[in-house]
Amino acid sequence: MSTAIAAPIDRLLYKPEEAAEALAIGRSTVYELMAEGSLKYIKLRGSTRRIRRSDLEAYVANLAPLPN
Repeated sequence: MSTAIAAPIDRLLYKPEEAAEALAIGRSTVYELMAEGSLKYIKLRGSTRRIRRSDLEAYVANLAPLPN
């Protein structure tokens, strides 16, 4: 008997916790990046925040590598 493993969903919007997992950083770091404007987000109802996949990709693309 085999157990099927579901493929990950290709999300368009991420919760801050999910974005933290995708970026391999802490949840509080995601909130700090959002607060300082380094990571764009959208507000849905009330205080619900979501981060677009394209904004996660743009954040990563703009990270400068350290010189060797």
